Amino acid sequence: MLVVNPNTSVGVTRRIDLAARAAALPGDVVRTVPAAFGPDLIVTPADSAHAMQGVLAAVDQHQDGMDGIVLASFGDTGLDQVRARTGKPVVGIAHSALMQALAHGPRFAIVSFSPSVQASLRAIVAHYGLLDHLADVTVLEHSVWSDPGHIHHELAQPLLELCQHRAKAGGIDSIVLGGGPLAGLAQDFAPHVDLPVVDGTTAALDILRRKLADKGKKTHA
Repeated sequence: MLVVNPNTSVGVTRRIDLAARAAALPGDVVRTVPAAFGPDLIVTPADSAHAMQGVLAAVDQHQDGMDGIVLASFGDTGLDQVRARTGKPVVGIAHSALMQALAHGPRFAIVSFSPSVQASLRAIVAHYGLLDHLADVTVLEHSVWSDPGHIHHELAQPLLELCQHRAKAGGIDSIVLGGGPLAGLAQDFAPHVDLPVVDGTTAALDILRRKLADKGKKTHA
């Protein structure tokens, strides 16, 4: 399975790779790569448009020998374009995370690391027609970080506290961690939060694995 980080941050790519490998099952082969070029963090629509071309270039370069593809930004950057370019199954971490959240119940909240991503997180939920299921997007209001690849550990404690606070506030069935830089944190938070915490990378690998299994069944039918 090819996992493409649509931004170019080496640190974020490493975090996504660690989360993907932790979610892999025996027999899974995971290759994680960054976009060939583009922004080191996707925040605005302009960032996403620029990143999409880097994603397509990375897919062209690395897809040989891969059975399926995961796009590991929470905007599902380039999803339609990659699907049009390859006959392989392609999934995005945003749609996968939202589907997994709905499996826990009809209402979810998204927790993320900065007000700068709040609008784009709400927009991707709207894109998939799921706003009626979204309680809110809750973010750290005054967060700072030294590098996108360091968000994972520099903001882990305040993000955990935000998840705990949101869970106690009620009205939801699960919490989705929104953003590629947060890959893998859900597993760390889960024992300390009183609701399911959903990780997009883990959810995407699970959905891709099922798509590949279904494809294999159809091939042998």
